[in-house]
Amino acid sequence: MALLELAGQKVTLEVARKAAYGYFLTDGEEDVLLHSNEAAAEYEEGEKVEVFLYPDAHGRVAATSKMPTITAGEYAWLKVVDTKAGVGVFLDIGIQKDILLGEEDLPVHKEIWPTVGDMVYATIRVNRQYRLYAKLATDPVIQSISTKATRKDFNKNVQGPIYRTAKVGSWIYTLEGFRGFIHESQRAEEPRLGQKVEGRIIDVKEDGTVNVSLLARKQDAVEEDAASIYDYLLSRNGAMPYSDKSMPEDIQERFGLSKGAFKRAIGKLMKDGKVYQEGTWTYKKEE
Repeated sequence: MALLELAGQKVTLEVARKAAYGYFLTDGEEDVLLHSNEAAAEYEEGEKVEVFLYPDAHGRVAATSKMPTITAGEYAWLKVVDTKAGVGVFLDIGIQKDILLGEEDLPVHKEIWPTVGDMVYATIRVNRQYRLYAKLATDPVIQSISTKATRKDFNKNVQGPIYRTAKVGSWIYTLEGFRGFIHESQRAEEPRLGQKVEGRIIDVKEDGTVNVSLLARKQDAVEEDAASIYDYLLSRNGAMPYSDKSMPEDIQERFGLSKGAFKRAIGKLMKDGKVYQEGTWTYKKEE
């Protein structure tokens, strides 16, 4: 088998000879260059060296003794290090050569593509020209590394990266190893593939998977809404033409809140002694 056909794998080769710019390694039939920049140590002729094989920019087989995070068929969480419109995103596999996760394997909507720093669970795939590309893990692969949740995990705060996304929802792999589904109604906006998100478990299924909500808990939501309304009030010098008597559509247009959420937030501000209402207006309470 030609060495190029082993691209994406680790092999053990023998140092055939030294060169000014590295070492030539051999399997007894074919030589491959291990450039000095890719050598993890200094080697002697006849020494056995484990290397990772990959195609260089010209499609020729090259070697590195700096071991990658993964090889073909192995999976790992890989960091996005670059993005290129119309091409895809590049992943760090622990060697100088990053690998491409192509546009065809990414979401249709580019706004939910991974960005630099996001993490995706992927492996190396080798095409017919023996070039290396990334391949995202499928649900069965994620299932193979997952841990089953139990009823005691209900309502628990969780976080982790999004490993799959669709219009109907997003799928999360939590730090605990749970596989979770986030219905579109349980997210304020669609998270990116690979984005780390935080939420809470709102249901534990019989198979040990979970449903997760990214929406704030009611108390947290009230505090966030109250802070937003108070900031708006201050921007108007302490007076605004909105109160719990305002029309729902006016509240929705100005604050993006339902009337019920608005009333809860105003109620908190009044309880905290920050505002008072007169007619259809709300005013900042002087300290």
